[in-house]
Amino acid sequence: MSIDTIGNFLTAIRNALLTSKRSVQVPFSKMNKAIADVLKEEGYIRDFKKIDNDRSRSFMSISLKYVKGESVIHELKRVSVPSRRNYEGAKKITSVIGGLGVSILTTSSGVITDREARKRGIGGEVICHVW
Repeated sequence: MSIDTIGNFLTAIRNALLTSKRSVQVPFSKMNKAIADVLKEEGYIRDFKKIDNDRSRSFMSISLKYVKGESVIHELKRVSVPSRRNYEGAKKITSVIGGLGVSILTTSSGVITDREARKRGIGGEVICHVW
């Protein structure tokens, strides 16, 4: 049995948005940090910071972004799951809602958006769609 840490990360954000929380704490990992970097760069979250606990576990506190009381993130959907990976080539990367949303991909160049992947001409595993 495997644990989908990326799925847990995205679900924690979704659940916090459903209850209109201003921030959420999630376990820290390099992949979660890379996804949070992309979300911040694209303007979907305000900020995030690593919190070192007294124990060996580290956490990330993510400040969620709201405009006039409405969440900036309308949907956060996991695409590639451990049991079914979804890879797309550079020329086949699908856009989210006609370019209004963002696909987050993990590539040989790191975790990047679909626009950046098209610009660089590289494909990869589609982690999630955000809009």
